[in-house]
Amino acid sequence: MVRYDIAGLNRQFASSSPVETLRYFLDLFGNRIAVSSSLSIEDQALTDMAWRIRGDARVFTLDTGRLFPETYSLIDKTNLQYGKKIEVFFPDCVMVQEMVNRDGINLFYESVEKRRECCRVRKIEPLRRAFAGLDAWICGLRREQSVTRKDMQPVEWDENNGLLKVNPLFDRTEEQVWQYIRENNVPYNVLHDKGYPSIGCQPCTRAVAAGEDIRAGRWWWEAPEHKECGLHKR
Repeated sequence: MVRYDIAGLNRQFASSSPVETLRYFLDLFGNRIAVSSSLSIEDQALTDMAWRIRGDARVFTLDTGRLFPETYSLIDKTNLQYGKKIEVFFPDCVMVQEMVNRDGINLFYESVEKRRECCRVRKIEPLRRAFAGLDAWICGLRREQSVTRKDMQPVEWDENNGLLKVNPLFDRTEEQVWQYIRENNVPYNVLHDKGYPSIGCQPCTRAVAAGEDIRAGRWWWEAPEHKECGLHKR
Protein backbone atom coordinates (compact mmCIF):
# COMPACT_ATOMS: atom_id res chain seq x y z
CA MET A 1 0.00 0.00 0.00
CA VAL A 2 1.28 3.45 -0.94
CA ARG A 3 1.96 5.70 2.05
CA TYR A 4 0.99 9.34 1.71
CA ASP A 5 2.22 12.31 3.71
CA ILE A 6 -1.29 13.47 4.65
CA ALA A 7 -0.05 16.26 6.92
CA GLY A 8 2.26 17.52 4.18
CA LEU A 9 -0.49 17.42 1.56
CA ASN A 10 -2.79 19.36 3.85
CA ARG A 11 -0.17 22.04 4.34
CA GLN A 12 0.37 22.15 0.57
CA PHE A 13 -3.34 22.58 -0.28
CA ALA A 14 -4.58 24.49 2.76
CA SER A 15 -4.80 27.72 0.75
CA SER A 16 -5.20 26.32 -2.76
CA SER A 17 -8.24 26.98 -4.90
CA PRO A 18 -10.52 24.02 -5.67
CA VAL A 19 -9.35 24.08 -9.29
CA GLU A 20 -5.69 23.97 -8.25
CA THR A 21 -6.34 21.05 -5.93
CA LEU A 22 -8.35 19.18 -8.55
CA ARG A 23 -5.78 19.72 -11.29
CA TYR A 24 -2.97 18.38 -9.12
CA PHE A 25 -4.75 15.16 -8.16
CA LEU A 26 -6.37 14.55 -11.55
CA ASP A 27 -2.96 14.84 -13.20
CA LEU A 28 -1.34 12.70 -10.48
CA PHE A 29 -3.80 9.80 -10.60
CA GLY A 30 -5.39 10.01 -14.07
CA ASN A 31 -8.07 7.32 -14.43
CA ARG A 32 -7.31 6.00 -10.93
CA ILE A 33 -9.24 8.89 -9.34
CA ALA A 34 -12.91 9.85 -9.73
CA VAL A 35 -15.40 12.44 -8.56
CA SER A 36 -18.03 10.79 -6.37
CA SER A 37 -21.17 12.81 -7.05
CA SER A 38 -24.46 12.95 -5.16
CA LEU A 39 -25.60 15.58 -7.70
CA SER A 40 -25.42 18.27 -4.99
CA ILE A 41 -24.40 21.81 -5.94
CA GLU A 42 -20.94 21.01 -4.56
CA ASP A 43 -20.57 17.88 -6.67
CA GLN A 44 -22.01 19.57 -9.74
CA ALA A 45 -19.44 22.34 -9.34
CA LEU A 46 -16.65 19.76 -8.99
CA THR A 47 -17.92 17.88 -12.05
CA ASP A 48 -17.81 21.11 -14.07
CA MET A 49 -14.28 21.89 -12.84
CA ALA A 50 -13.03 18.35 -13.41
CA TRP A 51 -14.36 18.09 -16.98
CA ARG A 52 -12.87 21.50 -17.79
CA ILE A 53 -9.47 20.33 -16.53
CA ARG A 54 -9.56 16.88 -18.12
CA GLY A 55 -12.15 15.81 -20.65
CA ASP A 56 -11.66 12.18 -19.57
CA ALA A 57 -12.07 12.80 -15.83
CA ARG A 58 -14.23 10.11 -14.24
CA VAL A 59 -17.43 11.07 -12.43
CA PHE A 60 -19.77 8.53 -10.87
CA THR A 61 -22.99 8.58 -8.84
CA LEU A 62 -25.03 6.06 -6.86
CA ASP A 63 -28.64 5.35 -7.81
CA THR A 64 -30.19 4.01 -4.60
CA GLY A 65 -33.52 3.35 -6.27
CA ARG A 66 -35.20 5.90 -3.97
CA LEU A 67 -34.06 9.19 -5.51
CA PHE A 68 -36.27 12.15 -6.43
CA PRO A 69 -37.47 12.35 -10.06
CA GLU A 70 -35.73 15.74 -10.21
CA THR A 71 -32.43 14.05 -9.39
CA TYR A 72 -32.79 11.60 -12.26
CA SER A 73 -33.60 14.50 -14.58
CA LEU A 74 -30.43 16.26 -13.44
CA ILE A 75 -28.29 13.27 -14.40
CA ASP A 76 -29.66 13.43 -17.95
CA LYS A 77 -29.36 17.20 -18.14
CA THR A 78 -25.73 17.09 -17.00
CA ASN A 79 -24.79 14.37 -19.46
CA LEU A 80 -26.41 16.29 -22.34
CA GLN A 81 -24.88 19.65 -21.43
CA TYR A 82 -21.33 18.34 -21.25
CA GLY A 83 -21.58 15.61 -23.86
CA LYS A 84 -20.21 13.10 -21.35
CA LYS A 85 -21.57 10.35 -19.14
CA ILE A 86 -21.78 10.20 -15.37
CA GLU A 87 -21.18 6.55 -14.44
CA VAL A 88 -24.13 5.15 -12.44
CA PHE A 89 -23.79 2.37 -9.88
CA PHE A 90 -26.82 0.50 -8.52
CA PRO A 91 -27.35 -1.54 -5.34
CA ASP A 92 -27.36 -5.31 -5.58
CA CYS A 93 -30.98 -6.32 -6.30
CA VAL A 94 -30.78 -9.47 -4.18
CA MET A 95 -29.49 -7.54 -1.15
CA VAL A 96 -32.27 -4.94 -1.52
CA GLN A 97 -34.90 -7.67 -1.91
CA GLU A 98 -33.74 -9.51 1.20
CA MET A 99 -33.61 -6.31 3.26
CA VAL A 100 -37.07 -5.13 2.22
CA ASN A 101 -38.67 -8.54 2.74
CA ARG A 102 -37.09 -8.77 6.18
CA ASP A 103 -37.51 -5.23 7.52
CA GLY A 104 -40.03 -3.48 5.26
CA ILE A 105 -39.81 -0.92 2.47
CA ASN A 106 -39.42 2.06 4.84
CA LEU A 107 -37.33 0.40 7.55
CA PHE A 108 -35.19 3.52 8.00
CA TYR A 109 -37.86 5.29 10.06
CA GLU A 110 -37.78 2.60 12.75
CA SER A 111 -34.26 3.05 14.15
CA VAL A 112 -30.82 4.50 13.42
CA GLU A 113 -29.53 0.95 13.03
CA LYS A 114 -32.09 0.05 10.36
CA ARG A 115 -31.53 3.35 8.56
CA ARG A 116 -27.81 2.66 8.46
CA GLU A 117 -28.49 -0.83 7.14
CA CYS A 118 -30.54 0.68 4.31
CA CYS A 119 -27.69 3.09 3.56
CA ARG A 120 -25.22 0.19 3.64
CA VAL A 121 -27.18 -1.83 1.11
CA ARG A 122 -28.19 1.03 -1.18
CA LYS A 123 -25.05 3.20 -0.96
CA ILE A 124 -22.02 1.66 0.75
CA GLU A 125 -22.02 -1.63 -1.15
CA PRO A 126 -22.31 -0.05 -4.63
CA LEU A 127 -19.77 2.59 -3.61
CA ARG A 128 -17.20 -0.11 -2.95
CA ARG A 129 -17.79 -1.47 -6.44
CA ALA A 130 -17.38 2.05 -7.82
CA PHE A 131 -14.02 2.26 -6.04
CA ALA A 132 -12.63 -0.78 -7.85
CA GLY A 133 -9.40 0.22 -9.59
CA LEU A 134 -9.16 3.61 -7.88
CA ASP A 135 -6.37 4.94 -5.69
CA ALA A 136 -8.18 8.14 -4.69
CA TRP A 137 -11.60 9.77 -4.76
CA ILE A 138 -12.90 13.34 -4.85
CA CYS A 139 -15.99 14.57 -3.02
CA GLY A 140 -17.75 17.85 -2.33
CA LEU A 141 -17.82 17.90 1.47
CA ARG A 142 -17.56 21.26 3.21
CA ARG A 143 -16.80 22.07 6.82
CA GLU A 144 -19.86 24.24 7.35
CA GLN A 145 -22.31 21.56 6.22
CA SER A 146 -22.69 19.83 9.59
CA VAL A 147 -21.20 19.17 13.01
CA THR A 148 -19.84 15.85 11.71
CA ARG A 149 -17.69 17.68 9.13
CA LYS A 150 -16.34 20.70 11.00
CA ASP A 151 -12.81 19.26 11.41
CA MET A 152 -12.31 17.96 7.88
CA GLN A 153 -9.16 18.67 5.89
CA PRO A 154 -8.47 19.12 2.15
CA VAL A 155 -6.88 15.67 2.02
CA GLU A 156 -7.71 12.67 4.21
CA TRP A 157 -6.89 8.99 4.33
CA ASP A 158 -10.04 6.90 3.89
CA GLU A 159 -9.17 3.97 6.13
CA ASN A 160 -12.39 2.08 5.37
CA ASN A 161 -11.68 1.91 1.64
CA GLY A 162 -7.88 2.21 1.57
CA LEU A 163 -8.01 5.31 -0.65
CA LEU A 164 -6.84 8.89 -0.58
CA LYS A 165 -9.82 11.22 -0.23
CA VAL A 166 -9.67 14.73 -1.68
CA ASN A 167 -12.03 17.51 -0.52
CA PRO A 168 -11.36 20.52 -2.79
CA LEU A 169 -14.30 22.54 -1.37
CA PHE A 170 -13.54 21.83 2.29
CA ASP A 171 -13.35 25.51 3.33
CA ARG A 172 -15.82 26.98 0.84
CA THR A 173 -19.13 28.50 1.90
CA GLU A 174 -22.50 27.69 0.39
CA GLU A 175 -22.58 31.20 -1.08
CA GLN A 176 -19.25 30.64 -2.84
CA VAL A 177 -20.48 27.38 -4.35
CA TRP A 178 -23.68 29.00 -5.61
CA GLN A 179 -21.63 31.82 -7.12
CA TYR A 180 -19.62 29.28 -9.11
CA ILE A 181 -22.80 27.48 -10.22
CA ARG A 182 -24.38 30.68 -11.52
CA GLU A 183 -21.26 32.18 -13.12
CA ASN A 184 -20.53 28.97 -15.04
CA ASN A 185 -24.11 27.96 -15.90
CA VAL A 186 -23.73 24.63 -14.10
CA PRO A 187 -26.97 22.57 -14.05
CA TYR A 188 -28.40 21.97 -10.58
CA ASN A 189 -31.32 20.18 -8.98
CA VAL A 190 -34.49 22.31 -9.23
CA LEU A 191 -35.43 21.16 -5.72
CA HIS A 192 -32.84 23.62 -4.42
CA ASP A 193 -35.24 26.38 -5.47
CA LYS A 194 -38.01 24.76 -3.41
CA GLY A 195 -36.34 24.72 0.00
CA TYR A 196 -34.13 21.63 -0.33
CA PRO A 197 -30.51 22.70 0.33
CA SER A 198 -29.34 19.09 0.82
CA ILE A 199 -30.92 16.31 -1.25
CA GLY A 200 -30.65 12.58 -0.76
CA CYS A 201 -33.19 9.79 -1.09
CA GLN A 202 -36.78 10.97 -1.40
CA PRO A 203 -38.16 9.28 1.75
CA CYS A 204 -35.27 10.61 3.83
CA THR A 205 -35.25 14.24 2.67
CA ARG A 206 -37.61 17.12 3.39
CA ALA A 207 -37.55 20.84 2.69
CA VAL A 208 -36.17 23.08 5.44
CA ALA A 209 -37.58 26.28 6.89
CA ALA A 210 -35.79 29.63 6.80
CA GLY A 211 -33.01 29.67 9.39
CA GLU A 212 -32.76 25.89 9.74
CA ASP A 213 -29.43 24.12 9.32
CA ILE A 214 -28.75 23.21 5.68
CA ARG A 215 -28.81 19.48 6.53
CA ALA A 216 -31.84 19.67 8.82
CA GLY A 217 -33.94 18.07 6.10
CA ARG A 218 -31.75 14.96 5.86
CA TRP A 219 -32.91 12.13 8.15
CA TRP A 220 -34.80 14.84 10.04
CA TRP A 221 -36.07 12.38 12.67
CA GLU A 222 -32.51 11.68 13.91
CA ALA A 223 -30.11 13.63 16.13
CA PRO A 224 -27.56 15.79 14.20
CA GLU A 225 -24.58 13.69 15.27
CA HIS A 226 -26.10 10.62 13.54
CA LYS A 227 -26.68 12.28 10.18
CA GLU A 228 -24.17 10.43 8.03
CA CYS A 229 -24.84 7.43 5.82
CA GLY A 230 -21.41 5.87 6.34
CA LEU A 231 -19.76 7.14 3.16
CA HIS A 232 -17.73 9.70 5.08
CA LYS A 233 -16.61 8.06 8.32
CA ARG A 234 -13.71 9.73 10.10
